Amino acid sequence: MNAPLRKVAISVLVLFTLLIVNVNYIQVVRSDELRKDSGNTRVLAAEYDRERGAIVVAGTAVAESVPTDGRLKYLRQYPQGELYAAVTGYHSLIYNNSQLERAENDVLSGSDGRLTLRRLADLFTGRDPAGGDVVLTLDPAVQAAAMAGLEGVTGAVVALDPSTGAILGMASTPTYDPGRLSSHDPAAIREYADQLDAAERDPRLNRAIGDNFPPGSLFKVIVSAAALADGEYTPDTVVPAPTELPLPNSTRVIPNFNGSSCDPSGQQPLIDALTISCNTAFAQLGMDLGEDRIREMSEAFGLDGERYEIPLRVEGSSIGDVEDDAALAQTSIGQRDVRMTPLQAALVAATVANDGVQMKPYLVDELQAPDLTVIDSTEPEEWREPISADVANQLTEMMVSVVARGSGRAARIDGVEVAGKTGTAQVSEDVADHTWFMGFAPADDPQIAVAVFVANGGGTGGERSAPIARQVIEAYLDAQGD
Repeated sequence: MNAPLRKVAISVLVLFTLLIVNVNYIQVVRSDELRKDSGNTRVLAAEYDRERGAIVVAGTAVAESVPTDGRLKYLRQYPQGELYAAVTGYHSLIYNNSQLERAENDVLSGSDGRLTLRRLADLFTGRDPAGGDVVLTLDPAVQAAAMAGLEGVTGAVVALDPSTGAILGMASTPTYDPGRLSSHDPAAIREYADQLDAAERDPRLNRAIGDNFPPGSLFKVIVSAAALADGEYTPDTVVPAPTELPLPNSTRVIPNFNGSSCDPSGQQPLIDALTISCNTAFAQLGMDLGEDRIREMSEAFGLDGERYEIPLRVEGSSIGDVEDDAALAQTSIGQRDVRMTPLQAALVAATVANDGVQMKPYLVDELQAPDLTVIDSTEPEEWREPISADVANQLTEMMVSVVARGSGRAARIDGVEVAGKTGTAQVSEDVADHTWFMGFAPADDPQIAVAVFVANGGGTGGERSAPIARQVIEAYLDAQGD
């Protein structure tokens, strides 16, 4: 063979070798990655040939597949679409899956390894293949009350069972209709997606877990926990509470709300400082405790910046960088770089309610095969223990005072002792403040912990967010009593 032919033969051999290597790499190494790729609509289209499993709340499907006469055999529907959209997400021919439709896709589509025996049985019996069901922990009364409370505002509500970590409610507004993204009409899907894209606030974002926000005075509960855990403070310890607090090495001062005085004497018991949410008292207390103690307690509660899954992806919460004492003073009242998800706020309240033990939050109660046999279930799991039961009891006393005679009066419920904390977070000039409330009830036998966030709602947490929390707590306690 002459030299030119030999070169051509070698080149062809190399090209064939590269082609074979690439095919094997795609089909073997990257197969799972490509199958789960949100842009791979071929796999998604194939899934329409089988009945996708349901997402179930209290025995009722909130996402289900129904047979059609069209080329695609099944249509995904959401009977209470806007109510549960933040949790279910959508199953779209164009835009793939989101939220639980994505997180639990393997079970819902029937491709999960735990359904292998079912698939084999389908093969031998000729039975149509089907996906498994995902049963949620959500309580319909809580979810309905949360969405009703958020009507007309941008915000989120999260409710938890403090003793287990089960998520009882997860609401986010504005909301949308996932069914319109899950139709079989590509043009209609794209048109609706364009409407959502043009919205001032994206309705597809689950604000309960998908973003974090400055918590304002909610953070004072964590500062209080740091003080009480040191053993040098009790709820009755008198702390400085001036009308204004000059920041170290700065010309700026921290004022109290509306420039008010927390106490004519310039000092007050720690419980009173939390009750009326005194800024200057907690800014000074934070500096006295020091950054290390504040950061240690924050991270112990879960403000460590880490993302995690419930199985939905949850954004991290953290206190951010603290450059100096002036920054620490601002951090200690929940401003500066402190960021918290509404789920994290609910976890803080739930931890206090549960004697200082933080349970790992979870949204899925159990997974079921198509014949409704349980293939997996979630067992409550202790996650962290940031504070002792004694500190939790002291914080409960202080948070009860907030609702009984302080900034959280709008969360009071006749015949039920509610513990809570309000928060009002400044965003920037000419932009309305965020408002918050977190709490739990009954204070002496906690059954529900809740956090309410209203974005740029104006007013205060006591005015805007506490009434929504009361509404959610009442709905749950009433439903439990029925």
